[in-house]
Order: sequence, then C-alpha cells, then structure tokens
Amino acid sequence: MRPKILVFSGYGFNCEEETKYAFDWVGGKADIVHINDLIGGDYKLNNYQIIAFPGGFAYGDDTGSGNAYALKIKNHLWKDLLSFIKQDKLVIGICNGFQVLVNLGLLPGFKNEYGIRKIGLMPNKSARYVVRFVDLKVETDKSPWLTGLKRFSIPVANGEGRLCIARENLKLLIQKKMIALRYVKGEMCKYLNLPANPNGSVEDIAGICDETGRILGLMPHPERAMFFTQLPNWSLVKEQYKRIGKEIPKEGPGMKLFRNSVEYFENKK
Repeated sequence: MRPKILVFSGYGFNCEEETKYAFDWVGGKADIVHINDLIGGDYKLNNYQIIAFPGGFAYGDDTGSGNAYALKIKNHLWKDLLSFIKQDKLVIGICNGFQVLVNLGLLPGFKNEYGIRKIGLMPNKSARYVVRFVDLKVETDKSPWLTGLKRFSIPVANGEGRLCIARENLKLLIQKKMIALRYVKGEMCKYLNLPANPNGSVEDIAGICDETGRILGLMPHPERAMFFTQLPNWSLVKEQYKRIGKEIPKEGPGMKLFRNSVEYFENKK
C-alpha cells in the first residue's frame, strides 16, 4: 500500500514543500492541505495514513510558538484528530509542528490522555534564533519513525526550542522510554566546533514520542538533510569516500525518517 500523507499548511508554516518532497521521494503520496480546507470538509483526516505538521512560524509565533495554530485545530478539528491518532497511523511534528503537538497535548500524552499540555518549548537559552547542524542520538526503540537509526546529523532552525518539563513528568518520560532523541557531541559538532546542545533543552532532549511511539515531535529538521549534498562537510566526505573506494550516497540522514514511515505501512501488505 502506498500510504497517503497529509501535510498541514496555512498561517505561517513554511516547510510544506520540502516535507511533501521527502515523503514523495520515498514512495508516499503527500498532499499539502490548508487547515481551512480541512475545517470546510474538502479533505478528511481519515483518508490519510500519516499526518505531518511542518516547520515554520504559524501566526508569527505572536502568542507563543505553535499556540494559535493548536487552538485553531482544537476548536475545529479536535474530534477528527483524536479519532486519527487512536488508529494505527503516524503523526510527526517538526520544529513549529512539534510546538503545535505540545500545545495540543498530543505530546507527551501520558496514558493516552491527550489534550493537556505537560511540557513547554521555550526561548533558546542564548535568546537567539539558532541555525546549525546538530548530532542526535536515538534514545528509544518504540517509535517506527526511528527504526534502524542510532546516531545522525540534521539541522535545527528555531528561536524557541528549549524543552522544559516538570521533574515528575521528566521521570515519566525516562521510565516510559518516550525521550526519542538527544543532542550529543558527534561528528558534525566537532567538525563545526559547536556545543552539542543548541538551545539549553533539559537533559539535552531534541525530540519525544507518545507512549505508542507513533506520534513523534522533534525540533531539528529532517527535511533539510534529505540529500548528501546538504551536509556542510559533504565535499570533504566525498573526497574521503572516493579515496577508499566507498560509494558516495545520494540521500542524506534525514531521509531515513520519511522512508521509515512509508515502509511502516508497506510492510503491512
């Protein structure tokens, strides 16, 4: 089965095209759909297997990152969205999309109690918008989005990516293996001479999933590292690979997340 993907659009999301391109590249069939067309009934969430909330600056982040977009969903699409996530389907929120999922209370969603906000994504500790590559370590084995991944490097681009959480909820995240990704000092940070954590996020958390693993939110952008030539050190690595006779890859590390989501449904044939 070729899964259908709905990529949310409207009011300041600006990474829809890249996100759609990635899903289409790996064999999915993605539609970019304005939220008003869902509210109006022109599209139905249940006609899709995957939902993606892309990056951007919904409503200019004027009432807090992801907050206004989350309120619009809650006011108009909440029942449909709850119906969707109760099925064996997948959801991803990238950067601003992660902020939307947090404001909706879909993440962390302890005990499948969705709708209550338990964490915050606050202004970066540097008080600056940060754009750079980061190194990530996969910390859970429960999310189909991260199958086969251990460590990889993709970019961040945000001003409010610092994950904050109450101590008791942090304990739950750890106990239930819901911390999906952590920032680590890896090859890219060493190459660029940068610290591992770009925003001061507690416990170096870069992404989390719900208890099912099917809902994933992350601050870094996998759709901005779809191809090998998007890596900052690609020309150096290319020459290193040529000298040892190693095949030069076409895809970048970010593409694996999209491929995993499509294969999740293809394997159900």
